[in-house]
Amino acid sequence: MRVGVLTGGGDCPGLNAVIRSVVRKGVDAYGFDFVGLRDGWFGLLHDVVRPLDIARVRGILPRGGTILGSSRTNPFAHEDGLRRMRDTLAAHDVDALVVIGGEDTLGVATELSRHGVPLVGVPKTIDNDVSGTDFTFGFDTAVGIATEAIDRLHTTAESHMRALVVEVMGRHSGWIALHAGVAGGGNVILIPERPFDIDQVCEQVKSRFKINYAPIVVVAEGAVPKEGQMVLKDQSRDEFDHVRLSGVGEWLAREISERTGKDARTTVLGHVQRGGTPSAFDRWLATRFGLHAIDAVKDGDFGVMVALQGTRIVRVPLADATAQAKRVDPSLYDEFEVFFG
Repeated sequence: MRVGVLTGGGDCPGLNAVIRSVVRKGVDAYGFDFVGLRDGWFGLLHDVVRPLDIARVRGILPRGGTILGSSRTNPFAHEDGLRRMRDTLAAHDVDALVVIGGEDTLGVATELSRHGVPLVGVPKTIDNDVSGTDFTFGFDTAVGIATEAIDRLHTTAESHMRALVVEVMGRHSGWIALHAGVAGGGNVILIPERPFDIDQVCEQVKSRFKINYAPIVVVAEGAVPKEGQMVLKDQSRDEFDHVRLSGVGEWLAREISERTGKDARTTVLGHVQRGGTPSAFDRWLATRFGLHAIDAVKDGDFGVMVALQGTRIVRVPLADATAQAKRVDPSLYDEFEVFFG
């Protein structure tokens, strides 16, 4: 059997660990051949294929990013996308795909599966917003990076007695903001699942200054004020029709300064959360996902996604996993309100 492997969407720590795991077990245990599709769905759409074997995956476990490259290409947004992908698979005698990606990449995989293409999904995203799995790899690394940044910002905020707003990733789900904000001792944590009251935020900031304490506000990029107006610097959209979010952190700092009379600055962590070496947990989880994904291929169990539930790796239908994004439970957010303000 020949198996194609692709990584789609934003890069993410742990992608290489999955590739390594899939290829090592696929070759050693099952005698499979592998090819890599360059730059996600772009490679399948444009017939950009490279050999993939054990020699090519040696030493990549600790490396960030992906040796296969990635993109946000939506093949169904291109003319004859389905036919062109089928032609690439046929030209290289690919019998099945292992698709490693987040909600958009796995959404395409779900549609391909409906058209009869045999494939298995592996969930990745630093946002941790894929349904059906307790955690996605990349999330732990991103939280660690954001937490360290918040720890460092505490000291400079205290030195100058100013409010610091830390903007982290999270388009529709506030998992990074909540986990890093709690771990880093944030005084205000704002997430997309709960529209915030700017007046309340400013009161929480002022209450910290009253006790001679410099506040830290942690905000997910997709958080919105109660008025419902999302704050954007960039109105452009990608091929999946997502707005390129950014700007809420700067807006918050400006409002805090004007409403409280206190100096407020913004730090936007941005893509630094995606980069660098994956954490030990993400290497461990990504490796397990890869092992179980190639087992599913061997079993002919297609149209599924491997997922972490408790300590077990299970298979869930792709259609269920991509039906909706996984959001922060309001009761979980409420647990930490005692620390806000």
